[in-house]
Amino acid sequence: MDEELLPRAQQWALTMHGHGREDVVVAHASSSARIAPDTVRDRRAREEAERRTLNAAATFSRGAGDRAVEEEPDPLRTCFERDRDRIVHSTAFRRLAGKTQVVVHPTDHQRTRLTHAIEVAQCAVAMARGIGANVTLAEAMALGHDCGHGPGGHASEDAFDAFLPDGYDHGPWGADVVLSDLNLCRETLDGIRNHSWSRPAPATIEGEIVSWADRIAYCAHDLEDAVHAGIVAPTDVPAEVIEVAGTSRRTQLATFLNSVIETTTATGVVGMAPNTASALAELRRFNYERIYTRPESVQQSRTVVQVLRDLVEFYLDNPQALPDAHRTGDPVHAVVAYVGGMTDRFAFDTAQRLLGWDPSELPRGIGRGI
Repeated sequence: MDEELLPRAQQWALTMHGHGREDVVVAHASSSARIAPDTVRDRRAREEAERRTLNAAATFSRGAGDRAVEEEPDPLRTCFERDRDRIVHSTAFRRLAGKTQVVVHPTDHQRTRLTHAIEVAQCAVAMARGIGANVTLAEAMALGHDCGHGPGGHASEDAFDAFLPDGYDHGPWGADVVLSDLNLCRETLDGIRNHSWSRPAPATIEGEIVSWADRIAYCAHDLEDAVHAGIVAPTDVPAEVIEVAGTSRRTQLATFLNSVIETTTATGVVGMAPNTASALAELRRFNYERIYTRPESVQQSRTVVQVLRDLVEFYLDNPQALPDAHRTGDPVHAVVAYVGGMTDRFAFDTAQRLLGWDPSELPRGIGRGI
């Protein structure tokens, strides 16, 4: 072993091959975990378990798996498990780590689109379990629901609207463009395409659950980020919200998620009790006025729009500057797809490098007390 390696590196190297017996290799020298030998819990077994345990209105894996390009079923994973795995391992999902949730260039503890997607998935899973819906389908939809977002948050939709006849909506764009190469199931794509409340209702109860999960998550988490950044104080939260759901992210999530579970199982309709829904709406109104549309946020959005439009126009005028993979098909669509896939930092760095944008005029992150 190389004596120049640091002690931890040497220790890690010692576990390179695991710990072996004649019939099996184990992870730890002291491994003692044992199960009774049994048959593999394969796809068919889990499909049968869904039929036994889920609500009759849930979306079952058996009989699903309708993809644009037909595929043989996986022997071990259900069709929705494959979708979830494909999304998690996709480039589009990883790029969410560099994209705005509320503010650009988030600090260590502020949400990105990636952490938001993970938190929406947690909320969706919690509700799906309580209602008896297909947990894996809800999780896949939630993880993929924002993959169509461009850099700079919702302002990117305003920026790209100018170039596309039908406009740019991150839900359909994510389902039909960004994630199209994953060959996801029709049900998964429907939930991603229609998660926004301004869109048609999703075709499955899992999709409806994700629509609620998204709104609940961003209302509670965006408020928490704004409090930590010093933009608002907990005492600023409207009295109706405090009375129903408190001021902390923990109590708000518990109140809103539990209300959806209890209301849905009591009425058969995926929804929330009126008094709780009113509190959620009031929280969203408060966030809209005090966080999303405060002067600094509006100015940031206007700058994002200008940067992204400048980038699109530059690449339309200079298609040779595009990567080879983006020089196919309709040029406008290809350029919007390329710029839309950029992270915040890459987009702003590119604007400086190619367009001469002054760094002092670009959006900046928000720290505590600003």
